[in-house]
Amino acid sequence: MGNETMGKKDREKKKQKKREDKEEKKLNRKSNNDKGKSLDEMMMYLDEDGNLTSTPPDPRKKKREISIESIQIGVPKQEDIEPVDTTRNGIVKFFDLSKGYGFINDIMTHESIFVHINKLSEPIKEGDKVTFETEKGPRGLSATNVKKVG
Repeated sequence: MGNETMGKKDREKKKQKKREDKEEKKLNRKSNNDKGKSLDEMMMYLDEDGNLTSTPPDPRKKKREISIESIQIGVPKQEDIEPVDTTRNGIVKFFDLSKGYGFINDIMTHESIFVHINKLSEPIKEGDKVTFETEKGPRGLSATNVKKVG
């Protein structure tokens, strides 16, 4: 032992420490092991709100009755909506006949709404009062079913 170097002693100490740590971890795992627990100790239950609990439900407690029709899976059905009058009033603020499009200024919302010549029921020009409906287009609202008023 007299000819052992200092590095060799340190390595031996580290190995011994590692073995002790490993043994300690092994004992901790054995003491905290779930094996050997009874079925009742491992059982989980759902309460009436859908939460997990370790206590079984009380058999004396009245159970809620749920009708099958009230269970919704997926997106609920959309109820029929009363048709709302979607006709708007406006004034043509710009219309280029050669290009085939223009814009109508909505009287109520003061929005500028695009209109194409294909959506006209009769020819229009700047300054005309019109009624129209709107539809969602690729770049926003566009006017359809455009008609002159009086």
